[in-house]
Amino acid sequence: MAAMDEKEARTWAMLCHLGGLGVYVVPTIGHLLAPLIIWLIKKDESPLVDDQGKESLNFQITITIYAVIAALLIPLFGLGAVFLIALGIFDLIIIIIAAVKANDGEKYRYPLCIRFIK
Repeated sequence: MAAMDEKEARTWAMLCHLGGLGVYVVPTIGHLLAPLIIWLIKKDESPLVDDQGKESLNFQITITIYAVIAALLIPLFGLGAVFLIALGIFDLIIIIIAAVKANDGEKYRYPLCIRFIK
């Protein structure tokens, strides 16, 4: 595939991060599908898109694991529900920060992220 210019690469990298908001479009898997599809299609065209696509996908997998744990904790004094709400707010804020950084051409690293895909 042909390499893309820097502006286009930054846009696709940003879209990889914003794809994490796909959970609001397709509940349960949208946040995984959008970054995965963008990354798989565009990763060979730009090192930035490859890097940020993996980072976004790793973060969304990590968030999914944290959400499952929180859901399992709901019966224990409702602690899981509080954690789920906090996790949702954290996810939204961090995705927006990552998208802005990627659009500026920076390689953003999510906090508390387990990097499954290297």
